[in-house]
Amino acid sequence: MKRRELVSKIMSTDLITVNLSNNLVEAEKLFTENSIRHIPVVSGDDIIGMLSLTDLLRVSFVDAYGNDERDVDTAVYNMLSIEQVMVKNIVSVSSTQTIKEVAEVLAKNEFHALPVVDNTKLVGIVTTTDLLNYLLEQY
Repeated sequence: MKRRELVSKIMSTDLITVNLSNNLVEAEKLFTENSIRHIPVVSGDDIIGMLSLTDLLRVSFVDAYGNDERDVDTAVYNMLSIEQVMVKNIVSVSSTQTIKEVAEVLAKNEFHALPVVDNTKLVGIVTTTDLLNYLLEQY
């Protein structure tokens, strides 16, 4: 395993993002259609928050309960905005940090995803899944 391998090797750069004009119904559709669990919230090229599938599940208090689940979820999502649900005080890493450094940030803070930001511009996202896949490739 290379000790100085940069996170740019494993981060995703084909980003799916939302902004504050999107709503939670649209965000849920992006999670589902793209099989992802984290979406950066942006204003232009700047990241202003992170939305996770867990965030949506937290505000949706329906657990597969009957046929009207979709209607109830939609009603709950329409009562809240992305800004109200997203994590605002985000921790980010740069593409020049090593995979080891990023793994330490993920582990220390118990995060599952980190935005990768260079010169205030969102350039990628790295997840625990990216890290695990990298480790598996090494063995």
